[in-house]
Amino acid sequence: MNENTFQIKDTTANPAPLGLLGFGMTTVLLNLHNAVFFGLNSMILGMGIFYGGAAQVIAGMMEWKKQNTFAATAFISYGFFWLTLVALVVLPSLVPAIAAPTADAMAAFLVLWGIFTAVMFWGTFKLSRALQFVFGSLTILFFLLAAAKHSGNESIEHLAGYEGVICGFSAIYTGLAQVVNELYGRALLPLGQPSQPQH
Repeated sequence: MNENTFQIKDTTANPAPLGLLGFGMTTVLLNLHNAVFFGLNSMILGMGIFYGGAAQVIAGMMEWKKQNTFAATAFISYGFFWLTLVALVVLPSLVPAIAAPTADAMAAFLVLWGIFTAVMFWGTFKLSRALQFVFGSLTILFFLLAAAKHSGNESIEHLAGYEGVICGFSAIYTGLAQVVNELYGRALLPLGQPSQPQH
């Protein structure tokens, strides 16, 4: 018995720029704090909840619909990373029975995210050079922050701040480049060709 099959064409927009910008802009602002340009305040926490958090999760769900496992995993994971980070800051003050994480607990948290990001970085070798830079610099950032928390060395945290600003701006560039290139129909802002052919 023959069955008719229908393939629905995907006409939805590319959600990657939203995810990259949500990640990048929030990362820049937090790491300006780590580099001691200003203190931790509601501006950073608000960005962590809404743009770094919710917007990335939404972008990830849209990538899931497009069957892009890598982007869905990345955006949803990092979106919830930001929401978790805000919870770690806010929960102890809202609920006194909940203790704030110790320095070593935060180091373990950051190391685990560093390992996750390192494996995702490996995956970017089938993607653009721009994404390789974003994930490579993010891997370094997580391990620098973990070392700073574990050692209590403020100089390492300040160094991580500057490195994180670079990482964040690389994500902003990658997101905006995708928007501009799509609008103009050509690569006005280079992203680098994939290292290997994509299948």
